[in-house]
Amino acid sequence: MDQSFRLLPEQSSEVAHQVDWLYFYLWSITGFFTLLIFVLIVYLGLKYRRRSEAMPPKVGTDMRLEVAWTIIPLVISMSIFVWGAGLYVKMSRSPSDAMEVYVVGKQWMWKVQHPSGPREINTLHVPLGRPVKLTMTSQDVIHSFYIPAFRVKQDVLPGRYSYEWFTPTKVGEYHLFCAEYCGTLHSGMIGKVFVMEQSAYQSWLSGAVQEQGPTGSAGAKLFADYGCATCHGQQAPTMAGLYGSQVKLADGTSVTADDDYLRESILNASAKIVQGYPPIMPSFRGQLSEEQVVQLIEYIKSLKVPERNY
Repeated sequence: MDQSFRLLPEQSSEVAHQVDWLYFYLWSITGFFTLLIFVLIVYLGLKYRRRSEAMPPKVGTDMRLEVAWTIIPLVISMSIFVWGAGLYVKMSRSPSDAMEVYVVGKQWMWKVQHPSGPREINTLHVPLGRPVKLTMTSQDVIHSFYIPAFRVKQDVLPGRYSYEWFTPTKVGEYHLFCAEYCGTLHSGMIGKVFVMEQSAYQSWLSGAVQEQGPTGSAGAKLFADYGCATCHGQQAPTMAGLYGSQVKLADGTSVTADDDYLRESILNASAKIVQGYPPIMPSFRGQLSEEQVVQLIEYIKSLKVPERNY
């Protein structure tokens, strides 16, 4: 049977079975108490049905019963909260060695860009057993990147980056959907994720790199075409070693130079002014596409502080 017609698609990622166990736990609790309440309603309704018009005598309260129906729901609720919160934290923190892939949502397609160069539309190729981190943004409206078999879904918003990660555990093809209504052709915004053996993935990657070229190279060309090197390193901060460092701002605060900071600095340079430098950088909003911003960020990531030979 096709995966899209199953109650739960086949588990195909590292955290999928944990999500499923929590899901079944909730279903079990719901089913148990639904059945218990139904049985008690029928039993008590029959046993204590009114047999005369006389008022029934007042019945005292059993404190043990009061404590039980307070403590038991509290314990169950806290178990759901702790389990769910722990799983949420785990799913929101990608491994440090995760392979990073950029995704841009656009009416009505998914545009995927690998740092090594390959670009895809409505497909995503990933290697088996390796964590994959998706850095995602939208070019127009709110989308949602959803892979049912991996139990991952994340809203993709315009104007910012959002993230999700997974570790595929089984070779195959898996459905990819937009799970947020995004316009007329929302139902057609679908694709496939291809999980491949490491050797097969490397072969696919090598062919795609030769055909399209590395993302960083495209970013280097953009950096030169827009004259970025004219200022950076002289009138503006150097880009070498910038990514991941702490940047001191003119207002006295500090910020980590991550993907979000670089994107904001490219599209809205006046948002965060670096301490000691004049606010002379123009805004490139409307001049660069989201794919070009990704290429610039990958190029900046590749710039390292040159080693000194003494």
